[in-house]
Amino acid sequence: MSMHLAKKYRPLERFWGIDRRRFLELSGLGAAAVIFGAGPYTEKSLARVRFQDNPFKLGVASGDPLSDGVVLWTRLAPDPTGRGGMPDRKVPVQWQIARDEGFRRVVRSGTADAVPELGHSVHVEVGGLRPGREYYYRFKAGSDISPVGRTRTAPAPGDSVSQMSFAFASCQQYEHGYYTAYRHMAEENLDLIIHLGDYIYEYGSDEYVAPEGNVRHHSGPEIVSLDDYRNRHAQYRTDEDLQAAHASAPWIVTWDDHEVENNYADQISEDEIDPEEFLRRRAAAYQAYYEHMPLRRSAVPSGPDMQLYRRIGYGDLVEFDVLDTRQYRDNQAAGDGLQPPNDEQADPSRSLTGERQERWLLDGLAASTARWKILAQQVFFARLDFDPDSGERFNMDAWDGYLGSRDRILGFIEENNVRNPIVITGDVHASWASELKADFTEPESKTLGVEFVGTSIASGGDGSDVQDETEAILAENPHIRFYNNYRGYVSCTAGPGEFRADYRVVPYVQRTGAPATTRASFVVEDGRPGLNRDGGTSLADARSRTSTTERDRIEPQRRAGARHTR
Repeated sequence: MSMHLAKKYRPLERFWGIDRRRFLELSGLGAAAVIFGAGPYTEKSLARVRFQDNPFKLGVASGDPLSDGVVLWTRLAPDPTGRGGMPDRKVPVQWQIARDEGFRRVVRSGTADAVPELGHSVHVEVGGLRPGREYYYRFKAGSDISPVGRTRTAPAPGDSVSQMSFAFASCQQYEHGYYTAYRHMAEENLDLIIHLGDYIYEYGSDEYVAPEGNVRHHSGPEIVSLDDYRNRHAQYRTDEDLQAAHASAPWIVTWDDHEVENNYADQISEDEIDPEEFLRRRAAAYQAYYEHMPLRRSAVPSGPDMQLYRRIGYGDLVEFDVLDTRQYRDNQAAGDGLQPPNDEQADPSRSLTGERQERWLLDGLAASTARWKILAQQVFFARLDFDPDSGERFNMDAWDGYLGSRDRILGFIEENNVRNPIVITGDVHASWASELKADFTEPESKTLGVEFVGTSIASGGDGSDVQDETEAILAENPHIRFYNNYRGYVSCTAGPGEFRADYRVVPYVQRTGAPATTRASFVVEDGRPGLNRDGGTSLADARSRTSTTERDRIEPQRRAGARHTR
């Protein structure tokens, strides 16, 4: 969400009657046509591959870990922001996965085709691995070898797990600052990293300016075509700190709005363009997103549709329900923005997730036997009254604009005694910690769970500790226990007895080299929903100190693997 832009819509009736099947016929099936054989596919292949420059400039990544496998990703792009700089041919890419970073114990290997129809991206779904194990992987195309990535499989379903660690982040407007926070994240030796949306921003150069000014610049105007979205993703991926985080652990990703367009809602564009034209743009954005993320075949987009919500488990300890709050939502109430209470906001028939995804979520919460149920999603879940005076104002783009959706989820949690629900959130470019109440208007009502909101990686510029209105806003919302306006991420550790969240912040992003500190830590005790402020040593700090020695040991090998050998 970007509150600096206003949003106006034509009446919803103007968007009714779109024939999605006809749209697919007009636009083609995109990535699905290539992967599942439903459309044309290039058969031209390069027998001997020679590149104009290093083809692995976008690094490597892994994601969506299962107990027996993981997705490995790379994209060949010797000219990242110049449409990749690849010939119109498919290119064979070799891959290896090993138990050691020196690749003396290779356990799986193979060859995958990088095809122009998918931007020469590679998605390898490796199977046959051991549960809960660390692995290393790399790619080779021609005589060029990629950097080395580290990944980890999930524990087997039902296995007893004593601890797992993950971090989550969001909102990385490239122009607003450097991604130093990712470098600190990469040093923590995490089991998993979760990205909650706004991986890229769609704006043209200097259309969205940080308070202190922009320190980097988007390459080109606002993006709308497949080539545009590919180039923008590639520009973001050239950041070395972001590459380091991707190479350090498997990622789980979901999107918010800026991966397509600010504050879009299903097929409704912020800019009031024709819905068919917007769905073409959405199809291009979704395909480019798939091409640049370590996602499984189940997420391959079909035109403007993409299955992104999914469930990933870690033994008996943690289950992640990954939500998509953009693709299926009703239009924002009352014209969007900050609005007083209104009938449209309160309409119980309106949904943020869509009926099918909501039912999937509730069924999963009811069936889960995991100790911690984590809802990984995009926009502010708890009630947040922005008016520090006698009135009320709520953000119509967040769950406050879809009261029926939130009430149904919280009501289900209460009625079914769902144990240890935790919501993790991005979007708002600041850190917050809230208790989720059965009735937010009654501070003493039952606490059902907690929400940890992570700040941005770079969006908003350097930030600050607090803002002028912070004290008044917190007083107006007593269930909110913490706020901070610096950039950073949240580092989490789950164990059988407690769940811990460390708010990691950097004091500046408009120049490189910022240190990271833990601004606040909260503990949630098993079976006792609520936030407990912890003043002890941050586990994130301890992991970073430990992993520095490990990084010094393996970084020379990773740098050697990244060489251009042609």
